[in-house]
Amino acid sequence: MDQHSFHQHIKGLRVGKSLPDALYLHKNALADASVELSNLCNRISQALKIPDQDWDLVKLFRKEFKVSFLSYPDFYTNSYPPLRKSIQVDLSKLSAKVTSYEESENPPILHRKELMVLPDDGHYQHFIALTKEGEAAGLYKNPFKIGFKATWERLIRESGYELVDGHIVQVPSAEPVDAMKDEIDRHLTAIIRYELSAPFKALAKFGFLDGDYSVFDYGCGRGDDLRELEAHGLSVAGWDPNFQPDADLEHADIVNLGFVINVIEDIDERIEAIQRAHSLSNTLTVISAMIAGESVISKFTPYRDGVLTSRNTFQKYFTQSELKFFIERTLDTEAIAAGPGIFFVFKDKLAEQRYLLNRTRRTHQWNHLRNMRISPSA
Repeated sequence: MDQHSFHQHIKGLRVGKSLPDALYLHKNALADASVELSNLCNRISQALKIPDQDWDLVKLFRKEFKVSFLSYPDFYTNSYPPLRKSIQVDLSKLSAKVTSYEESENPPILHRKELMVLPDDGHYQHFIALTKEGEAAGLYKNPFKIGFKATWERLIRESGYELVDGHIVQVPSAEPVDAMKDEIDRHLTAIIRYELSAPFKALAKFGFLDGDYSVFDYGCGRGDDLRELEAHGLSVAGWDPNFQPDADLEHADIVNLGFVINVIEDIDERIEAIQRAHSLSNTLTVISAMIAGESVISKFTPYRDGVLTSRNTFQKYFTQSELKFFIERTLDTEAIAAGPGIFFVFKDKLAEQRYLLNRTRRTHQWNHLRNMRISPSA
């Protein structure tokens, strides 16, 4: 089966949990839904020697020639089963990537399981009832808060409910509570810039700021990058929870999440920020964070999984490999290093291929137009 046929068969499926970039289906439903795709998945699993009991769901990619074999051994017994292992197979490169979540305290989990099975499945009506419980409690309003185990369980508690024998039950006399937030001065992390930030410099270097792409800066701070890009005639917009909270979250070709996740002390909120920013991009998401080693980290006061600075701001310092893993685990797609602490995540695979082909021989110079320091003698 070639890539075109693969995607045509996916388009022809009438069952499965459908997302913009992929479709999820239990293997029991796959055989009846598409003989061709079922045979393909069986051949792949046999070629890779994946035991039948080691995969329960398949993820079929809509835009790429890829399939993932997902292990959810508690699919039928756990209302919101955690992912144990993922084996992503790139059929165009004939390569496989294995990611294990067995030691994770916050693995991805499943919702709306009725969409992944056929109506004649014995658990179908039970799955529908579980989904209705979550909808009645208002837990599905924000899709970015339900994808991981710890985030989901916290959302249930904060909404005045608890999970009892797999069912969402309202706590008697309980009122929904706001998430307890520490008094961290996040707004103090926004700095005044006199030149483009490192993520935008990387975009400029590789030709992404030549005017062909619209740009949205998610967490734009004081907006210095935006003003510089506007001076070059680019189509730009931005949002920031402290400095531009009323701005709209807009879709754009390129979305920048620049040095945002490293100042968020709540790991669930970091995950939400990455997923929300990536959902807005059409072509490319740029994700960056502070990189440092133990010698730097040891100078600060430990706090949660990061440190507190003398200004009462939080910093989560990553290593390059740690940041790559965190992005890839959160988005379930490849993150390509574009510099220290800077990663490109492509939605447009043609743009990704052009970037990979040209990144070693293309260097674009940026002519800075705004925010230059003026000499007192001028």
